[in-house]
Amino acid sequence: MSSEPKRGPLGGLRAALPEEPAERDPLGSVLPRGGIAGAGGPVAVPDPSGDVTARATCPLGICDGSGWLIDEEDTARPCDCRQRRIERARASGLKSSLPKRYRGVSFDRPPVSDMARQPGLSATVGAVRRYCETIDEQLDAGHGLWLMGGPGTGKTTLAMLASKAAIDAGRTVAIYSTPALLARIRQTFDAEGGEDGYLAFFDRLVNVDLLHLDDLGAERSTDWVLEQLYAIVDRRYNDERSIVFTTNLDEPELTEQVGSRTVSRLIEICDGNPLPLLGQDRRVEFAPGAGPPQPS
Repeated sequence: MSSEPKRGPLGGLRAALPEEPAERDPLGSVLPRGGIAGAGGPVAVPDPSGDVTARATCPLGICDGSGWLIDEEDTARPCDCRQRRIERARASGLKSSLPKRYRGVSFDRPPVSDMARQPGLSATVGAVRRYCETIDEQLDAGHGLWLMGGPGTGKTTLAMLASKAAIDAGRTVAIYSTPALLARIRQTFDAEGGEDGYLAFFDRLVNVDLLHLDDLGAERSTDWVLEQLYAIVDRRYNDERSIVFTTNLDEPELTEQVGSRTVSRLIEICDGNPLPLLGQDRRVEFAPGAGPPQPS
């Protein structure tokens, strides 16, 4: 008669360590082999009594959902999912989802597919596509993107594709327009009990895998603004963490607006020159409802 399967701290079945032979999974008829792809929250699982209970799951299908692997001698070591959970917890409280307008963006549909066929835009679209296709490698190396052009040329749309690729890869992302981010930082100085103060918010902001800043240079320049932008960029530069940003300004104008120290670091993060987006403002060129969603 077989003994009751051993269970981990959260009640899930203990996963065998890679060097030991794995026992047959008694939940194999209930859960897909390898766990549930992309999972990480509770899942309904029947227990031996027939009752259904909520139990945490490992997004990688390795541990019992606790973030630890325990061998037969009750020695524990962290599962690979543990660091991901720590990073997601650290990023909580940041704006990390795509705005509604951009949730359906794709390289394979307008407006991006149209942009890719235009001589003045195809090289930039191609560079962004390569970045997205190698998103883990780019983020691990701390590489970013600098998208420059006039209003309505597609900067934000392409930047959102990079953020979408990072989110789909399970990486942590913070998405802000620069004026909105500065307003959010100001709010931290009036934080009440239970809310993030400045240092807690700053720590979350500089530690996400990808920081997406829209409309850099659109903010009113003050000593306080320059100090905040420099602190964010400098910390991420030193920690080799990626920044994707858009701006209407060329390099000399951006330097005048946010300071040479900040721009110098952005140049290195983004591997040199900005990616240009030239052309007419598509928001003005196309009347509402007269064509496909337009880039911004």
